[in-house]
Amino acid sequence: MSETVIVCAWAEARERARAIRYSVFVEEQGVPVELEWDDMDEPSWHALAFAADGTPVATGRLLPDGHIGRMAVLKVARGTGMGAKVLDALMAKAATLGFPELILNAQTHAAAFYARVGFEQVGEEFEEAGISHVEMRKRI
Repeated sequence: MSETVIVCAWAEARERARAIRYSVFVEEQGVPVELEWDDMDEPSWHALAFAADGTPVATGRLLPDGHIGRMAVLKVARGTGMGAKVLDALMAKAATLGFPELILNAQTHAAAFYARVGFEQVGEEFEEAGISHVEMRKRI
């Protein structure tokens, strides 16, 4: 089996995406669990990346308004390109849905990752869930 990425509804992604996000955001980064779960998962599209052995290792979501968020890659898969594959899949889905622009709030340490594919910082740094972020945008 090779590495794969799927884009699906929350009903299909829920269990695997929640496990990845819990590991990365709650356990690693200390985000309060009550801030991690919101009512925007259900109406969003979710990307899931799977390692060659079929293990889910990365996720992200595309909200109905064109925001990309909850990008998370498990430690074991960082540096392997899986995050980029998730981002590419979400950008492709946004293009098929006709979004003219994508918006995301990047953790400041990850801003360069998004800049490599054309996202540009808008405004100043701000704090979200105790972590420094910057707003970034990209025209499709």
